[in-house]
Amino acid sequence: MNGRLAIRTMVYFLLTSLFNAALGVALALVMHPGDPETKRILGAGTEHREVNILDGFLDLGRNIFPDNLFQAAFQQAHTVYVPRQVYVRNGTENDTAIASVDIDILKANIRMVRDIQYREGTNTLGIIFFCLVFGTVLGTLGRKARVVVEFFSAVDEVIMKMVTGVMWLTPIGVSSVIAGKILSVENLGLVTVQLGWFIFTVVLGVLLYQLVFMQLIYLAIVRRNPFKFYCGLIQATLTAFATASTAAALPVTFRCMDQKVKVDSRVSRFVLPIGATVNMDGTALFVSIASVFIAQINEIPLGMGEYVTIALTSTAASIASASVPSAALVLMLIVLTAIDAPVQDVSLLFAVDWFVDRVRTTNNMLGDCYAAAVVEHLSSAELKSSPSHGAIVRNIGDKETQEHASATGNGHAGNGHILPLTRSDLKGSETSETAAMLEVVRIQEPAVHKK
Repeated sequence: MNGRLAIRTMVYFLLTSLFNAALGVALALVMHPGDPETKRILGAGTEHREVNILDGFLDLGRNIFPDNLFQAAFQQAHTVYVPRQVYVRNGTENDTAIASVDIDILKANIRMVRDIQYREGTNTLGIIFFCLVFGTVLGTLGRKARVVVEFFSAVDEVIMKMVTGVMWLTPIGVSSVIAGKILSVENLGLVTVQLGWFIFTVVLGVLLYQLVFMQLIYLAIVRRNPFKFYCGLIQATLTAFATASTAAALPVTFRCMDQKVKVDSRVSRFVLPIGATVNMDGTALFVSIASVFIAQINEIPLGMGEYVTIALTSTAASIASASVPSAALVLMLIVLTAIDAPVQDVSLLFAVDWFVDRVRTTNNMLGDCYAAAVVEHLSSAELKSSPSHGAIVRNIGDKETQEHASATGNGHAGNGHILPLTRSDLKGSETSETAAMLEVVRIQEPAVHKK
């Protein structure tokens, strides 16, 4: 089941990211937010940074296999370019120490070289990979793993109860964060007037995807009321807006998916963490709009080839994007380089990114949730044939009872669904006294013969 689930998830992520990038290009062409007068009023940009899309994908690979699992909880690897002095003598480069007598025949060049460093932020991808391997090995241990499964189920319940308490402070926290960001912007009125049409275009694209296209996808595939599903994710949406990070909002998102919209926890626990790392629908939309915007304010003519390039590179950049605030601005340099637009003008968007970043983060988070719902529907056959996570059936010989380590009561899974377990589901003798159902393995103890 896991292989098919992963394939469906990644295909959905890729298609929706590409669709958002194309939607952003189309909106930028229709709305035309870029006015050359904007650059003359706000001044030229000052951003200078080396960025390579290949480095982004290589960073993903490095983070999948973290050097230190504990470090992965608060730091992630990324590639930076640092200046390095290289001496040239007769056309040959040498970066070793140079004797003073050779100065007359040498010249020094400064080159930018790659360096792998660590930045603040949870390495979600590395932790997910470790958990997948850990869970797979745990499933092979059979009955010995039962204590560990129950322990982690209890930890999950404790964390969800803690999140419930924190969510009561969400309105105050969101208001405080927004107020602080507004006060930190210099010349807020001038910036809003000059970049207002750009902000409107991004917000329009986000709302179009959330309220129209996302709902149509859900309705066409899942065939249920999409707006009821959307309303059940309001708390998670507010948390994503406040934190500007899909990863930071994951605990609240899990709670909404389990208790509000009732998505199978086996799917949500797999799709959401991966989506928080690689599925950035809002980022793809923003990067494509912002790239066309910068080309427009510089009066750079773009043809069909350039628009296709923007859509494809925006999709690739969104996949390589880190789940941290304002990561999209750095990735924009990749797209601007591809269409030969001035990369320094990215800094013109810094003043409004505190707001736009939060808006597009809600798109990223909701895209993951809708992906989980769609994948759950497409994988319904596999899910029915697979035991529910943490379900335990006891005393089958005389009386049937069902327990769930993360449930509020017997006979219910942690996501609120009734466990579909019957005597026929157990591939063994009906005289078995006890049978334990785990996520990836079924265990049957030998029959106990009474003398």
